[in-house]
Amino acid sequence: MASARDVAVLVGSLRRESLNRKLANALRGLAPPALALEIVEIRELALYDEDLEANEPPAWAAFRARVRRADAVLFVTPEYNRSVPGLLKNAIDVGSRPYGRSVWDGKPAAVASLSPGAIGAFGANQHLRQSFVFLNMPVLQQPEAYIGGAGDLFDQSGRITREATSKFLVQFLGAFAEWIERVRPAASRRS
Repeated sequence: MASARDVAVLVGSLRRESLNRKLANALRGLAPPALALEIVEIRELALYDEDLEANEPPAWAAFRARVRRADAVLFVTPEYNRSVPGLLKNAIDVGSRPYGRSVWDGKPAAVASLSPGAIGAFGANQHLRQSFVFLNMPVLQQPEAYIGGAGDLFDQSGRITREATSKFLVQFLGAFAEWIERVRPAASRRS
């Protein structure tokens, strides 16, 4: 039996009790056996500055190595001002450099965006997808995961309270697992 695909999960929120971190943790429990989801922290990444490449910050090196090892990347994000949080955009920039050595190149991607608002962080989700085109990251197109009204989505232990949302997320993760296999067949698995 093949081992599970290694999926790096990037959370676009710093707050310890953020709804998006809760979602990322819940997704780990809902993932099919074909996927092993691991949150990759981006909190310690210095703002991207090409001058720092001469003496690569250890946090950058560790982040780049971890994402490079992953079979795929799942982005879980809120929306700030109809766009991607600066923290997440910085992680994308750090991973895309130095030029020609992007850790994102060819990695299958998916986005789940979450918000207490009605439109489920649609703006951030779409902006990330624009970046994926340039980064050469084939992104799962369907189903799209925009989760609105998330203020009461989790119980005290972080479990999703809405059965329909849980079922949808299981479907979303199943489609992502299939997408990864389509984009990166088993023969191309990293050892």
